[in-house]
This record gives sequence, C-alpha cells and structure tokens, in this order.
Amino acid sequence: MINYNPKDWFTFIFQVHKADTIRKLWPLMISVAIFSAIIAFLELNYLKLAETTYVKNIGMMHNLLGFVISMLLVFRTNTSYDRWWEGRRLLGSLTNVSRNFAIKIKSLKLNEEHIEFFEYGIPKYAFALKEHLREKQYFGKNSFLIEVDGGKHIPNQVAASISSKVFELQAAGNISQEQLIILNADVQQFTDICGGCERIKNTPIPYSYSAFIKKFIFIYVITLPFGWVFSLGYFVVPIVPFILYVLASLELIAEEIENPFGSDANDLPVDEICNNIEKHVEQILR
Repeated sequence: MINYNPKDWFTFIFQVHKADTIRKLWPLMISVAIFSAIIAFLELNYLKLAETTYVKNIGMMHNLLGFVISMLLVFRTNTSYDRWWEGRRLLGSLTNVSRNFAIKIKSLKLNEEHIEFFEYGIPKYAFALKEHLREKQYFGKNSFLIEVDGGKHIPNQVAASISSKVFELQAAGNISQEQLIILNADVQQFTDICGGCERIKNTPIPYSYSAFIKKFIFIYVITLPFGWVFSLGYFVVPIVPFILYVLASLELIAEEIENPFGSDANDLPVDEICNNIEKHVEQILR
C-alpha cells in the first residue's frame, strides 16, 4: 500500500508513480492517437465529409452514452471500494481479536510452555491467512509447535491447533469452564474473519459485467474521432487518448482494489498488519 501526504498536490500532479494507470495504458493511448490521426486525415483531406451532416451528428450518440458510461463506472468503482474497505475492516478485526486473545492468555498466568505456544500460534494464524489469500502456503518458524499439512487449509489447521490447546488446558485444570467459553469465542472469530476474507477474494465481479464495461469503453472511445473531427480537426489526436485515459483508468483502479489482499501498490498493507500482530502479541505475552 502506498503511504502519501494527501495535501501534497504538486507530487500528485507532476510525479508519475509506478501505480499510475498511464504506465499500463500508454501503448493503447498511442494506438488510439494514431487511429484518430488516420480518421481525421481521411475525413478532412481524402473523403472531404465536412459537408455531410449525418456524420457530424454522430456526436449525439456520445452525448447520450456518456451519461450511461459514467453511471456504470461510478457503480464499478464504488463496488470495488466497498470490497477494499470491507477487507480492511476484517483485517482490523483480526488485529483486535489477536490482541484480545493474547491479553486473556496473559491474564491466566500459564506456565512458560503454554505461553510460548500462544506467542507462536496467534501470529502464525495471521501469516497463514495472508499467504492463503495470496494462494501460497505458510509453514512458519518453529513448525514443531504447530504442525500443518501443506495439502490442506492451513489457517484452519492453525485455528484447530489453538482450539485444541485451549480445550487441553481446561481438561488439565489450568483454566475453568467459564474461561474456556470466553477463549473459545475468540478462536471462533479467527475462522469468521477468514471466511469473510475468502468471500471477498473468491467472489469477483461477474465476468459479463466486467467484459461489457471494457467493450463499452473501447467502442465509445474508438468512435469519437468520426464525429468530433469536424469541430476539433486534428485536435482529436491528443483529446481522444486523454478520454480513453480517464475512462479506462477508472476501470483499472477498480480491478486493482477489488481483491485487496494481494501485493499491488493500492492493495491493503497485509504484510505490515501481520508484522504488527506478531510484535504486539510478543509484547503482551512477554
């Protein structure tokens, strides 16, 4: 995730960051500029359509469809941002649950062996979830404390090990039945958070909707030179690619943030959150 000063306008305007959409769109923008130049040359110098009123009126279609495409893009970006924000809320809940669980474990005055298990197990769940959402596997250091099978759902295995440990403590008389119920509620929240994150990751925007927007933007932009060349002349060469940049950038941004658990520039700071959980749990239990 990019950390920045929202009040620094100069940097926003003149600096081209690696996450800027122009880096991805410039080949297509150049192609559209060349296409616009060819259309302008043919209509103004070869076909001489300046007096053809029917071709001039193509711009009426763009006036009508401009409102439609703007509404589609607003809905698209809002939907993606909702997914991004919900992901942030879930990761915030993971942080809070990890801290609260560690505080309760600390209050039980358990022996060093049990403290070491939870000091390792709580952060391991966060790291295992992070790698699971990125379709990777996390085994962690000191894996002998919590053994996992790489062919299965690793976050579930870690949560099951933590839950088993809590029940073992109750069976051994280290904690009471009431304390077991309190601790078990926190363990259940771990899997609830995992399910929420998986729901975001595994439910993309419907294919037909995403494909339609891309086709709509392409057709809208590619037909602009035909009608605008009579009023703008060769100025369509820079203007049409700029319109493409604005419309396509909104779609690209929405694509990037709709799965917020990856490693793109605008994704959530999942690595930093996991490192903070590990640091805070260690501070609490030590």
